[in-house]
Amino acid sequence: MTLLASDALILRTWPVNEADLVVSFFTRDYGKVKGVAKAALKSRKRFGGALEPMTLARAFFAERPRQELVRLDQLELLRSPLSAPVDYARAAVLSFYAEILEESLQEHDPQETVFRLALAVLEQTTVEQPWMPLTYFSLWMTRLMGWLPDVAGCTQCGDRFAPGEASFHPQADGLFCPLHRQGTGSLLSADSWLLAQRILREPATAFAQEPWPRRRGQDLRRFTLQSLERHLERRLRSAEAISRV
Repeated sequence: MTLLASDALILRTWPVNEADLVVSFFTRDYGKVKGVAKAALKSRKRFGGALEPMTLARAFFAERPRQELVRLDQLELLRSPLSAPVDYARAAVLSFYAEILEESLQEHDPQETVFRLALAVLEQTTVEQPWMPLTYFSLWMTRLMGWLPDVAGCTQCGDRFAPGEASFHPQADGLFCPLHRQGTGSLLSADSWLLAQRILREPATAFAQEPWPRRRGQDLRRFTLQSLERHLERRLRSAEAISRV
């Protein structure tokens, strides 16, 4: 048995037996891990307050030979998403982060860049500002998973776009020029195309003070959501919740 510890983001929990939980958590050092937390529903000392999705905690767990699930012994709370005000929009966005990480990451595959991205957008996701970090996270996760070709030029021919020329299609990766635009594709607005290039160059904090109403980057979020759902081969429940905001 190997005893391990790492900072981790809680992604999902589900009950087994009367008081135990299976916990899926994304660690900085060991990637996504699933483990059994014995008596988690009764033990405030070992797990209290640290089991909400997107909670940052110090996870202490043990790997056992030839067993898929680790033994999760303790979660030491570092930062709770509930420490700041929560409304429907912020809750839906936090659920979106957790669902994307849960569905897209392979188990035991460390992804330091993804972990840092998640921490960065969590810091920026407030009741007043949910749309900027959502847009930032969606675009960067599409890039980091290898599902986003260069947004500056046409995926088909490589020609560089002028603002307002790029289009996207729900069944294809990347953006397309007017010549290679797919028949039922949608145009990406000039503002969103320029915004995408900024997001891929600048940290999330660079956008923190900018006005960001829901309509800003809305077509860019639709583009990334289509790509994420296509590659994950499933509809995202949290995206449906966000659409109702």
